[in-house]
Amino acid sequence: MLLIDQYAYANRFLHVHPAEKCFFAVATMTVCLFSRSPVTFLVVTMLMAGVTTMGAGIPGRFYAKLMLVPAAFLVAGVATIAISFDRNPAGFLYAITLGEYTVGVRSRDLVVATNLFFKSLGAVSCLYFLSLTTPMVEIIAVLRRLKVPSIFIELMTLIYRFIFVLMETAERIHISQTSRLGYSSLRNSYVSLSRLFSTLFLRSYHRSHAMFTALLSRCYDGQLNVLESTYTLSKQNLAIIMVAELLLVALAWYTGGGFSWRN
Repeated sequence: MLLIDQYAYANRFLHVHPAEKCFFAVATMTVCLFSRSPVTFLVVTMLMAGVTTMGAGIPGRFYAKLMLVPAAFLVAGVATIAISFDRNPAGFLYAITLGEYTVGVRSRDLVVATNLFFKSLGAVSCLYFLSLTTPMVEIIAVLRRLKVPSIFIELMTLIYRFIFVLMETAERIHISQTSRLGYSSLRNSYVSLSRLFSTLFLRSYHRSHAMFTALLSRCYDGQLNVLESTYTLSKQNLAIIMVAELLLVALAWYTGGGFSWRN
């Protein structure tokens, strides 16, 4: 089981109604995505980090490591927005000349890249809150109550299951290769890694076929049924969520002039 999944089944918000957690995460992410205020992006990121670590009891160091993963991808992505190539050197804050072209950063592009970085990080923090506090089974149950088409729910369930199948298979192959000194040198590492990927594909295919056969033997009819826990909606929690969302909306209007529907 992934460590994220372990925390989802062992946190302080485990007994909170999953619909409340889904509503809080989706509403906050919506405000973050459509807001034009950089202050709102930072507040959303800090709010979700505080609720996840101090509220749900997720270790802060583990949460920080999780946030570093998307942050690294975002830095690489926004760099392509911030850096411009042009023959006209005018308007650059910082630039170097390479032959006929000027490579540098313009203030307008830098602002766009910075806003995009923090907006995306805020949205990711909302998703991390949901994944670290709510088991996938409960999220699927909420989607069923919202009448989401069953095909999407089944695909989510199967993909989620096969993540663990892939990781378990890859771990076993890696342990077997390591015990045979498959990673003793750089050359051996490249060879072992290529064989791991090829073997992983074949074994995963066979395991998926065996899993589908097992489902058919249990009268699988295109719908995966799971046991759902019983929860009670908390009016107090809903009130707190509504107040928090209204404060975020007010902050977005006050610091950024409102919302933009073209992101």
